[in-house]
Amino acid sequence: MILKEEEHELRGKKILLRSAREDDADMLLDYLKTIYGETPFLTGDPDEVRLTAEDEAAYIRRSVAAEDALMILAFVDGEYAGNCSFHGLSDRRRTKHRAGIGIALYLKCTGFGLGRLLLQRLLQIVREQGYEQAELIVVSDNARAIHLYESLGFRACGRIPRASKYADGTYSDDVLMVLPLE
Repeated sequence: MILKEEEHELRGKKILLRSAREDDADMLLDYLKTIYGETPFLTGDPDEVRLTAEDEAAYIRRSVAAEDALMILAFVDGEYAGNCSFHGLSDRRRTKHRAGIGIALYLKCTGFGLGRLLLQRLLQIVREQGYEQAELIVVSDNARAIHLYESLGFRACGRIPRASKYADGTYSDDVLMVLPLE
C-alpha cells in the first residue's frame, strides 16, 4: 500500500509523511542500528541488525505491493525521524479484522507530538481499510508510550512476563494493547 506525500505542521516544524521507497533502504538500516541502541524498549540490540540493503529493499517492495500493509516514514524539517506501520494479522475469516501496528522514532524526535500525529494518521488508514481492531505490544516499562496509546483509546488486555531479557540479566514484561475501531 502506498501513502502519497502529505505535509503537516507541528509546533512550527514541517512534517512530511510518505511511504517508504526502495532507495530508503540504507537510511532505514542506519536508523534501525541507531534506535536499537537508544532505548531498551525495542526487540533487539544494534549488533543484531543483520539485514542487508537488498533485504530491506525487498521488504519495502513487499510492503508497497501489499493491500494489507503500510509503512509511513516521517521527516521533520527534511530530516528522517522514524516510522510507523500496520499489517493485517491474518487473511483468515476469523482473524482478518485485526491489524497489528508499530511505531519507532529517533529519541531526538520524541516529545513534541510526532508519535501522536503518526499514529492518528495510521489509525485513520487502518479504519478506512475496514479493520475492526488495532493491536500492539509495548514494553511494560515504557510509560510514555503506554500513556500515548491509552490517550488514543488503547487498553491493556494481556501481559507476557519476562518477555525480554537484557544483557545485565534483568527482564521486562510485554503488554498487549487493543483498540476497537468500530
